Amino acid sequence: MGFNVLGTISYLFGRPMKIYVDADACPVKEEVIKVAERRNLKVFQVADGGLRPSRDPLVENVIVAQGADAADDWIAENITQDDICVTSDIPLAKRCLDNCAVAIKPNGKLFDEANIGMAMAMRDLKQHIRESQQTQTYNASFTKADRSNFLQALDRLIQQRK
Repeated sequence: MGFNVLGTISYLFGRPMKIYVDADACPVKEEVIKVAERRNLKVFQVADGGLRPSRDPLVENVIVAQGADAADDWIAENITQDDICVTSDIPLAKRCLDNCAVAIKPNGKLFDEANIGMAMAMRDLKQHIRESQQTQTYNASFTKADRSNFLQALDRLIQQRK
């Protein structure tokens, strides 16, 4: 990480933090909005469709063209070091980290420089297994404990970054 002039300027002049949600299959959209309302933070829910309109002025739905990485591309192009991304998508999390932003999974675990390399390697390994054995690999189910952990982790993360 090097010196970032824009980051320094935004820090000095108090650029507001924003939350970007990779919303296509995100199980914690409501929780993000709840925390954002409490903290008065802007939320961008980014997907290629299927988002419910929100009357909340803090929530902006961004509908991108359909495509494998269209939502990821939009988030990566707009997120800055002051912001938080909520995603399960490991390559998107890496792109956010490359922009000096923070990425958090819907279960409350953070992606960071220490674990992103292993996460990318495991993703690639699972993909290789699926392709070579023509089988499906499964992730653990999303639980109430995951939802609770996420709420606590997001709130704590916002506190730390302010």
